Amino acid sequence: MLTPAFFDRDCLEAAPELIGKILVMRAPDGTERRLRITETEAYRGETDTACHAHVGKTKRNEVLYMAPGTLYVYLCYGVHWLLNVITEKEGVPQGVLIRACAGAAGPGRLTKALGVTGALNRTMLGAGPLSIEDDGCRPEIVRLPRVGIGYASLEDQARLWRFADAKNHR
Repeated sequence: MLTPAFFDRDCLEAAPELIGKILVMRAPDGTERRLRITETEAYRGETDTACHAHVGKTKRNEVLYMAPGTLYVYLCYGVHWLLNVITEKEGVPQGVLIRACAGAAGPGRLTKALGVTGALNRTMLGAGPLSIEDDGCRPEIVRLPRVGIGYASLEDQARLWRFADAKNHR
């Protein structure tokens, strides 16, 4: 199981290394739902206009400033829960969006498949029902522009801060 120490670094280092890892959601009855991560996106703090922290610390985004390994789960467009894991040291607002998994193409689909809701916001990865495991899978990774950030500067829209399993993006 990945520990918070895995996330205690720049999001641009952690995001590609999450490709191939397995998201595990444990139900109260002990059953597990497991999905392999195939795509992530990095969000790099107050200077990244695509990051929620670009406006500074607010009640909504204060989770981004918490300890590495903290989950940032928020509702997008009032419809889909999105799952992020905080990276970097406490006080440095960075995170990685888990964008897709095998069998769940899209951040809303993967949270729905795992049963992730806002109830997990602010919890530590692995301390509750959600964890990430490493079974040694090391797929080839491609870098792509992030998507769904039309509000960000053109420079930030063009950054190759989306990482994906190459076999899904040829």
